[in-house]
Amino acid sequence: MHDQATTIFGPEDDDAPGLDELLAHAVGGTGAHMGALYLLAPEGDTLRMESTIGLPTPIASQWSRLRLDSRVPGPAAVRERRLVWVPGQEEMARYYPDAALTLPYPFSTAAAPIHTDEHDWGVLVLLWPAPHAPELSRQERDVIELDCRRMAVLLRRAAENGHPVVAGERPRLLSVGRGVEANPEEALAALDYVNRLPEGCCALDMDGRVTFMTQTAADLLGGKLSELVGARPWEVLPWLRDPVFEDNYRAAALSNQVTAFTACNPRGERLAFELHSDPSGISVRIVPVPGPVRQEVPGETGHLIRPIRADTLYNLVHLATTLTRAVTVQDVVDLVAEQVMVVCDAQGMAILLAENGRMLVVGSRNYEPEVIDHFDGLPLTAHTASQHVMLTGEAAFFGSWEELTTRHRDAVPQPGMAAWAVLPLIASDRPIGTVVLAYEHPHVFTADERATLTSLAGLVAQALERARLYDVKHHLAEALQASLLPNALPSVPRLDVAARYLPATRGMDIGGDFYDLIRLDESTAAAVIGDVQGHDMTAAALMGQVRTAIHAHATAGASPGEVLFHTNRLLIDLAPDLFTSCLYVNLDLERHLVCLASAGHLPPLLLRPGAPAEVADMPSGLLLGLDPDADYPIVELPLPPGSMLALYTDGLIEAPGIDIGEGMEALGRRLTRCSGRPLAMVAQTLIDHALDVQQRTDDIALLLLKHL
Repeated sequence: MHDQATTIFGPEDDDAPGLDELLAHAVGGTGAHMGALYLLAPEGDTLRMESTIGLPTPIASQWSRLRLDSRVPGPAAVRERRLVWVPGQEEMARYYPDAALTLPYPFSTAAAPIHTDEHDWGVLVLLWPAPHAPELSRQERDVIELDCRRMAVLLRRAAENGHPVVAGERPRLLSVGRGVEANPEEALAALDYVNRLPEGCCALDMDGRVTFMTQTAADLLGGKLSELVGARPWEVLPWLRDPVFEDNYRAAALSNQVTAFTACNPRGERLAFELHSDPSGISVRIVPVPGPVRQEVPGETGHLIRPIRADTLYNLVHLATTLTRAVTVQDVVDLVAEQVMVVCDAQGMAILLAENGRMLVVGSRNYEPEVIDHFDGLPLTAHTASQHVMLTGEAAFFGSWEELTTRHRDAVPQPGMAAWAVLPLIASDRPIGTVVLAYEHPHVFTADERATLTSLAGLVAQALERARLYDVKHHLAEALQASLLPNALPSVPRLDVAARYLPATRGMDIGGDFYDLIRLDESTAAAVIGDVQGHDMTAAALMGQVRTAIHAHATAGASPGEVLFHTNRLLIDLAPDLFTSCLYVNLDLERHLVCLASAGHLPPLLLRPGAPAEVADMPSGLLLGLDPDADYPIVELPLPPGSMLALYTDGLIEAPGIDIGEGMEALGRRLTRCSGRPLAMVAQTLIDHALDVQQRTDDIALLLLKHL
C-alpha cells in the first residue's frame, strides 16, 4: 500500500502536501471540527474511509465502509459528482433518513467528490458544529474545491506511477497538532492546579481512551487510576456502560458542543458530568452533586440490570436501515461483509443456507477456497457446528480451536482462524441457515457480545428471506424476457447488424424494451425498437405480443404507418391501460432508401459516410395504446452505402442532470467517433458508456444497422 503521507507530485513539487496534509488543511481552513477521506474501492461499488480527523473510533468503525448506492451524503456526492451540503438535523432527516437515524446529533456536513474528468477517486466529508450558517461561505467552498482537486491529482498520479492509494481495512486516525507546547514546569503547575480542585478532571482521545485523569476523578468514579489511564472508562467500570454516558460522548464528539448528564456511582453518590470536545479529544469534568446517598436497586438475580450499550444500539439501527436496501442475496452478503464484519472486528465470514436437505455457502469472505468447498453442499445430517446451530436454532460460540474441537471432534482446520461465532438465521419462526463470523485470534465472547451478535443475525435472516424471494421472481422475469427477445437476428444481404440489450441496474424489476429485425426479401428488411410502459412481468409479456403483431403485419406487406396503426388497435384491445413507444424502419437496400414511422419513440441517429451523426428529422405519432384512430405519418430518407442507422431506447441516453436533447447529441458524438470501427465494437462502446451511470432506472435496447 502506498504511504498516503508521502508527496506524489514529483521532484518539481517537493513542498507539495500529501493526502494527510490536505485533509488537515480542509478541516482547518473551513473551521470544521471533523473530517474524513473516503476512497473508492477497486471494485468500484464501495467507499472506504482512508483517514479521519476528530472522528471517534467507534463511529469511524461504524461508517468506515459505505456502499455507493447508500442514501447518505458521501455516496450521493460521488454518484452525482456535486457538493452535497446538509446544514442540520432537519435536512438530514428529510433527505438522508438512514444517516439521521444512526447519527441523531446537531451538526452540519458537506460531502465533496474527488474526481478527475475520467475517473472518480473518492469523497471528502466535513462536519461543523451546529448552528452553522444555512449555506457554505465562498471561502469554505473555495477551500473544499481546491483541496479536492489537489487530492484528485495526487491519487491520479499515484495510480499512473503504479502505486495506487488503497484504503486499509481500518481508517487511520490522524492526530491534531497542539496550538501550544508546555515546558515541564508549566505541565507540573497545571497538574498541581487540577489536583487541588474538588472536582475530577479526565481527558479522552478520539479512541475513547483516557489520556489523563486526576486522582480525584478516579476516586469519584470508584476505580484505580492505574487501570483507568489508557483504557476506555466504560470497559473498566461496568456502571459506566449505561447508554447515557456513551450517547453523550458521541453527541459531544459529533456536535462539538458541551453535553451534560448526571449518574450515580456504585456508592450511590450523584455525579454531574460535563463533556467538552475538540478534534483532539474530549475533556470531562466530574462534579459531586450534594444530596442524600441513593441505594442501587438490584435486579431479581441480585445483579444490577445492565442496559444495552449505546454503540450497540446504533449499530443495530444502522444495520437494520442498511439491510432495507438489500435486494438480492448477494446484496445481503456484501452488506454483512462491509458492515457486520467491521463493527464486530471479525476477520472471516460465511453465510450458509439450507436447501434441499443440504447447506449451501451463498457467500463468504477471507476463507480459504478448500474450506468453503468442504462445507458447501454438506447434508443437514453432517455433524458440524453450522448444521447443529441451524437445526437447533441456538447460537454457538467457540473462543478457541480447542473449544471447537471439544464439541465437534471432526472439525475441519480453518487456516488463519482461531475463534468462531456460529449464529442461527431464523426467519418466519424457522431456521433457514447460519452466518459464521471468524476471528484470527482466540476471542472471549461476553454476554453483551453474544446478545448483540444474535440480534444482528436476526436482522440478516429477515433480509435474506426477502432477498431469496426477489431472486426467484427476478430470475423468472429475466427468463421470460430473454425468451421474448430474438435469439439471433436474420442475415440480410448488404446489411450489417449489431444488437445489445442491458437490463436496468440491479434492484429494478424487469422491463419491456424490445427490438427485432425482419427479413422481407433479398433487398428489403424491417427493423423495430420499442419500450412498453412498466417494469414487471405484464410489461414483458405485452412486449412479446407487440413484437409478434409487428412481425405479422410487416411480413404481410404493410407500410410502416400501417404496421403501427394495426399494432395500436391490437394493443388497445389487449391492455387499454398500458402504452408503448415504437419506431418502425423499412430498409430498401436496392434503392438506398429508408422509410420510418414513429409512435412517440426517440428518433434514430443517421450516420452517413463523411458526415457526423445527426438526429433523423421525422414526424412522430401518439404512443401505441392511447387512441384507436391515431395516425402514424411516414418519412423517407436517403441511405447511401456505408451509412449507419442507430435505433435505441431512452435508457441509453439517460444520465443525472442531462436532458433528452443533450443525451441524443452526446450519443451522436460518440457514434461519430466510432464510425470506422466494426459494428459490434461500436455497439459495445455505446453500451460501456451507459454502464458508467451508477444507477440506471431503465432498460437499454440498441440496434445498429449498416448498409454495406
